[in-house]
Formats: sequence, C-alpha cells, structure tokens
Amino acid sequence: MAELATIARPYAEAVFRVALEEKTLPAWSERLSLLSAIAGDSQMRSCIGNPELSAAQKSELFKSLAGEALVGSEANLIDVLAANERLSALPEIAHLFESLKASQEGVKEATIYSAFPVNERQRKALIADLEARFKTRLTADVVVDQSLIGGVKIVVGDQVLDTSVRGKLESLRLALKN
Repeated sequence: MAELATIARPYAEAVFRVALEEKTLPAWSERLSLLSAIAGDSQMRSCIGNPELSAAQKSELFKSLAGEALVGSEANLIDVLAANERLSALPEIAHLFESLKASQEGVKEATIYSAFPVNERQRKALIADLEARFKTRLTADVVVDQSLIGGVKIVVGDQVLDTSVRGKLESLRLALKN
C-alpha cells in the first residue's frame, strides 16, 4: 500500500497544483472520483493489466468510458498515466487529492470508533462537539468496534481521544501495574 501511495503522490500533487491555479478544486474532485470509479471496476482493471493493449488503446478506452467529462488537463492526465502504466493508481491519486483539498480548506478527517451504531443525529452532535474541541472543521467516518465494550474512541490526525470502556480499563490496568 505504501508503494502505491508513493507512486500516486506526485500525480496527486501535480493535479492539485493545476486545480489550485485554475481555481477548479471541486470540478477536479468530481472528475477524479469518476476516474477512480472507472479504474476500480473489475473489467477495467483487467484491461489496465492487459499487456496486449498499448498505452494509447488503454487511454482511449478510459477516455471513452469517462465521456465528455474529460477535457484538456484531465485527458492529458489519462495519457500520462497510461504511458507510464499508472492507471491503476487513480483511486489512490483521488484519495490523496481529496486529502490535499481538505487540508487546503482547513478540514481534517476524523474516525469515530463506537461500540454501538451511531444514528445521524448523534453523529452530527458528536462532530459539532469535536469541531469545537479541535477548532477545525471535520469530516468523520463512524466505525462500529464492539471490542470497545462501550463509549467511543476518536482519531483526528495523530491525536486520539479514547473514552471507551476498554480504554479506561487499559488505563486502570497500567495504573495498577505501576
């Protein structure tokens, strides 16, 4: 996985710079999402990995599937990726682009681990509290982890806020051990 991120990073950064210069971050975000979906399709992955197809054929196939959504810079990106046999990196390029975009917009990603499912009202309230605590806008994914027993564990960047029962039991265990 780290290798794919290493391959994708320069492309994502180049696309991000172009999008910033052209003031088209939202449009690029949509286009990369579409391209990522195309690259993630099982039949398309077979075509991307087919050594009998030339880079130009793969590029043309990709462009035809994307339709009129690809113009100028987007078409050039597909040509460059096809020529360098990097079309399979598009999902990672899209992910890294979204991270750069979120950073530019002052939004951080949070992962909320909960022992029980969280409904939308609870999720919104929790995000509002976390945004006040971390003093930034957040986008959050909720993951159900029954091993927490109760409560939540929140990861924002490299910060962890663990209010789960399991976390408290672990803290108690360490305190008693010392």
